[in-house]
Amino acid sequence: MERQAAALAAVLALAGAAPARSQQPPAPTAQELAAFVDAELADLVAFYRELHQHPELSFHERDTAARLAAQLEAAGCQVTRGVGGTGVVALLQNGDGRVGMLRTDLDALPIAEATGLPFASTVRAPAAGGGEIGVMHACGHDLHMTNMVGTARWFARHRDRWHGTLLLVGQPAEERAGGAKAMLAAGLFERFPKPAFALALHCEPLLPAGTVGLRAGATWAAVDSVDVTLFGKGGHGAAPHRAIDPIVLAAQYVLALQTIVSRETDPVDSAVITVGSIHAGSKHNIIPDRCDLQLSVRSYDERVRAHLRDAIVQKAKGLALAAGAPEPQVVFSEPTGPVVNDATITATATAAMRAALGDGNVVDVRPHMIAEDFGEYGAAGVPICMFRLGTTAPERLQRLAQGGGPPALHTDGFYPDVEPALHAGIPAMVAALGALLR
Repeated sequence: MERQAAALAAVLALAGAAPARSQQPPAPTAQELAAFVDAELADLVAFYRELHQHPELSFHERDTAARLAAQLEAAGCQVTRGVGGTGVVALLQNGDGRVGMLRTDLDALPIAEATGLPFASTVRAPAAGGGEIGVMHACGHDLHMTNMVGTARWFARHRDRWHGTLLLVGQPAEERAGGAKAMLAAGLFERFPKPAFALALHCEPLLPAGTVGLRAGATWAAVDSVDVTLFGKGGHGAAPHRAIDPIVLAAQYVLALQTIVSRETDPVDSAVITVGSIHAGSKHNIIPDRCDLQLSVRSYDERVRAHLRDAIVQKAKGLALAAGAPEPQVVFSEPTGPVVNDATITATATAAMRAALGDGNVVDVRPHMIAEDFGEYGAAGVPICMFRLGTTAPERLQRLAQGGGPPALHTDGFYPDVEPALHAGIPAMVAALGALLR
């Protein structure tokens, strides 16, 4: 009996010593990740500058997609082009295990660059209203793509440190809030392995480069674009009593919109209604017959969102009725759901990033009311986490603080300090993905 027990103990000891397939490889150390970024930095910065000099607008990212696809193929990924328009999907497979998704956006904005950088964009594109407009990466999507390439290179060259599958998604038209929907409609999660989680990053000029910020729960808002046309009755400026002035109606409407937030929405709920454009008339002494307004509406809660939409229509109709004007036209478009970071995924990612960057370089952040269509993947059933990547070097951030802070995203003066941003972004993404693939 004792001999049998001893034999069984020996077998169990041998089994414990043998490297099981399910045994997890060690996570990379902060020193390993920093050394990797150092070695890749010059080539990655060159790629970033190439992207920055050649921006393309939403749904037109053909050359951008080709550049990203070539980099991912060179890293060792299996690449599929043209998913949902100009979308790129790359697979990096490394045995059995979870499927994790990393998403980047491809598109730039219709803004003429004024950074003064030696590699500034001089690209021009047709403007919506005729003529031409400058194009630039004013939201950091060029840095997002570069960070993805660096991350893909690490996983491709360190296959002994992880197993599973990486799904790398280059998404078009984030700025038009249509790219994620287009890729999902094109069968992203049917043609390719559906991920167990999805990660993405977003540039944040108010955070020092070298740091990242996260929060669980709602972090980017649901957004609706609204086009409102208030109709009136045209007439001579000298005889307003014979006309119905849609400009006066519009002035009343702009003020009435503010009360939807200030007097109809619970103060603890977040809501924003912005009138971004108002156009009417052609001459000093002519009362026009219409006034066109463009609104941006933002919220987190679907109940609040529904009330905002209903109230926008109701106030337009009520003012028109009171003035004896024709019924207005209200059209909602470009709906984007909120980005809600999964609590479990975010907690795992946060712990991994703290190990890679140090506790002081991973900070809690507040919600933003800006739009981001990354939430569409969450709505499709994939737990998501988007973190913010600091993009302003600490010394520049301190200097610019005296003048109100660094140039904001979506302005002609925005640019990231690429080198320190990548020194945080690539280790943060590698660490988070590695932890979540376990």
